[in-house]
Amino acid sequence: MGACFSSPTGGGSTDAEVLFFPDSAGMPCRRHLAGKECRRANCTYAHADTSLVKLLRRIDAASKTLDVCVFTITCNEIADAVVRAHERGVKVRVISDDEQANSTGSDLRAIADAGIPVRTDAASTHMHHKFAIVDGATLINGSFNWTRQAVLGNQENVVIARDAKLAGVFAKEFDSMWGKFRGNEYAGRGGGGNRA
Repeated sequence: MGACFSSPTGGGSTDAEVLFFPDSAGMPCRRHLAGKECRRANCTYAHADTSLVKLLRRIDAASKTLDVCVFTITCNEIADAVVRAHERGVKVRVISDDEQANSTGSDLRAIADAGIPVRTDAASTHMHHKFAIVDGATLINGSFNWTRQAVLGNQENVVIARDAKLAGVFAKEFDSMWGKFRGNEYAGRGGGGNRA
């Protein structure tokens, strides 16, 4: 499921965790995610700290800022963690691909409807990044699209690096794109995503 390591990076150190997918245990039990005991006798959801659970906990740890720049978001559990950050007063911004924003199952409408500013690339090419910056000091980056398919089926990776210098490089790219995509605010256009 993952590994942790530390290594020097020019005078400082990088404290990182590597997560691998797919999560063979499946999607997490919502009660487990909330730190509660599951009361369902035959619950088929995961009750362990899977790679997804570790990723969600990192997003849930955001206390000041959360900048998300991902190709697509269709995993409700991840979208819910982004919205929870906003609801507890974290400054959240999201950049995504314009075609994916309106695709079947996209959670961007729910994110925008929660009051989170979302911008898209509005280009004939794709905004294909997959990274997030937590509190300006932690970088989440890898091949992992924020989708249920990536959680359960794809061979994917995520590196979570607690390294302010490295996170700063990505923050500069995020801010550049945020300015470049001014005028491409996504307010949701119907379609409703995959919410039940």
